[in-house]
Amino acid sequence: MTVVAIVQARMESSRFPGKVLHEVGGRPLIAILLERLQRAASVDAIVVATPATPANRELGARTKAVGHRVYRGSEDDVLDRYYRAAVKVGADTVVRITGDCPLVDPEVVDAVVARFFDSGADYASNTIPPTFPDGLDTEVFTFNALERSWREATDPVHREHVTLYMKESGAFSLENVRHEIDWSAERWTVDQPEDLEVIRRVIEHFAPDTDFSWRCILDLRVRHPDWFTFNDHLARDEGLHMSQGQKLWRRAKAVIPGGNMLLSKRAEMFLPDQWPAYYNRAAGCTVWDLDERPFVDMSLMGIGTNTLGYAHPEVDEAAQRAISLGNMSTLNCPEEVRLAERLVELHPWSDMVRLARTGGEANAIAIRIGRAASGRDKVAFCGYHGWHDWYLSANLGDSANLAGHLLPGLDPLGVPSALRGTAIPFSYNNFDQLKKIVEAGDVGVIKMEVSRNIEPEPGFLKEVRALASRHKIVLVFDECSSGFRQSFGGLHKAYGVEPDLAVFGKTLGNGYAITAVIGTRAVMDSVQDTFISSTFWTERIGPSAALATLAVMKRERSWEVITEIGRRVGHRWSELATRHGLTLTLSGLPAMLSFAIRSERMREYRTLITQEMLKAGYLATNTLYACTQHSDSVVDRYFDALDPIFSTIKECEDGLDVTTLLEGPLCHVGFRRLN
Repeated sequence: MTVVAIVQARMESSRFPGKVLHEVGGRPLIAILLERLQRAASVDAIVVATPATPANRELGARTKAVGHRVYRGSEDDVLDRYYRAAVKVGADTVVRITGDCPLVDPEVVDAVVARFFDSGADYASNTIPPTFPDGLDTEVFTFNALERSWREATDPVHREHVTLYMKESGAFSLENVRHEIDWSAERWTVDQPEDLEVIRRVIEHFAPDTDFSWRCILDLRVRHPDWFTFNDHLARDEGLHMSQGQKLWRRAKAVIPGGNMLLSKRAEMFLPDQWPAYYNRAAGCTVWDLDERPFVDMSLMGIGTNTLGYAHPEVDEAAQRAISLGNMSTLNCPEEVRLAERLVELHPWSDMVRLARTGGEANAIAIRIGRAASGRDKVAFCGYHGWHDWYLSANLGDSANLAGHLLPGLDPLGVPSALRGTAIPFSYNNFDQLKKIVEAGDVGVIKMEVSRNIEPEPGFLKEVRALASRHKIVLVFDECSSGFRQSFGGLHKAYGVEPDLAVFGKTLGNGYAITAVIGTRAVMDSVQDTFISSTFWTERIGPSAALATLAVMKRERSWEVITEIGRRVGHRWSELATRHGLTLTLSGLPAMLSFAIRSERMREYRTLITQEMLKAGYLATNTLYACTQHSDSVVDRYFDALDPIFSTIKECEDGLDVTTLLEGPLCHVGFRRLN
């Protein structure tokens, strides 16, 4: 019987790329692993099975350099890679070792192989359940068992994890080697960067000798316990149960401050340790994650960008056409003129337009223009308006100033202290507060959202308009979120109040990067007297997508569709709460609506809702940004899934401890530093 150890290894590890070639004592970990493994008396040959990708060429070369064979096969179908490697080398019996176990012990390998032959089982290991340290895992199985698994296994998880089908199908006889003392809590594998610190200390302690047993490592742990604490927080076989998105999210946080570019898309804002985090593709109102699991998006729809749904064919076609014609040139794209004309046409009070690519940029542009036009520095504002210095300066001296404006906890670290007092917040619907700020002097700009969580009180917006006019203050309506959701254009059209400047984003390009500042000629002419300019504000895709988006919106009257969807969803939320004996409040525009259950445990309930809805195939929290693809059938199925969760919440209100139902940490609220 030919016993072949097949070591699966790759450079593209989702949690720790390139780990197998990390060097300790001048040698790559894969070389140390192979040197230790070849001491197993029961193993006749060793082959390293790697993906046939360019990234793994060096791994193959380093393996051959130390005298071992290499098989290059499928990257994702690891079961196929194993099977074909076994066929190629003529294995009768296969020993499975993973490339992240450089401390593999030949004595343990021989013990498992011996049990395999003595028992006559199809499969034997020391992992069902594990009693040896993580990093000494050894699996042995017949070629026939491998071939049958290769033929029968269809679940992608069974194709990715070679022996999972053998263990779960019930079709094979299994055997396990147990140690009399359970050492399974010890972690001597290299799955995360923290693991490498433990392995490095062990190998360097025994260097240049690599022929030390696992019992020697246990003795070393007694003498130097601090060497083994770097990876205490990591769980065994974590990767087996972790989605590809969570694996990539962990990598991201090591190289990207906070993990990504937008606070509202951080996994911790939804469901820490469980949120898929990344998408592979999206269409309509469905998102497929990196594991190709489909989720119906009943939450933020691209953080409010896709009111027409994901990958709208007409909008995408316009963007693709722009790409085919060349996205950038020394000359200007004609689409920016057409878009500017269209926006002015939709807002007859305006005369001129400046385009940008993000909401924060557009808001900063509007502030610069407003200050230039008024000749005064101070800004009285209400609502959320982005991340730039002018806005965060409100928290200089009082870190709570922005707490009531969507995101609490924003730290003005890095904002020049000289800006203190230049941005002054006021509360929505509190006209007297705004009036006092203006009468104190030097206010050049009033910046506000037309409405977000609550309706304006009768006359409030008109009083603000009149106040700005009396004091020659530039009135700016931030419509990044509210624009094109309740009217074809700005929400201010529904209230009959005209600003001097208005800012649009989010919905304007249905997912493509385009924002706009529109305004009266008298105010916008100030752009000529101050420097506002950026290379990528001139690219072609954004304006092209925006023109197509506006055409689809007009034809489908999308603002009416999503408003009605939001109203129906809000009504059903309220009905559901009443039926389960819960008290619920709604806030926001109908098309960007949120609910809150009146309870001190709302944060726990939001986490529970997200957790359970994710299991049911939904991206869902307590907020819905409606899109035209949220059909009646989609909404009905959503409420079928939500109903039992509200029932559970009622049980929690009556005494059940909600924390016993949560499978991970609570969702974050507001701004929070991520380490």
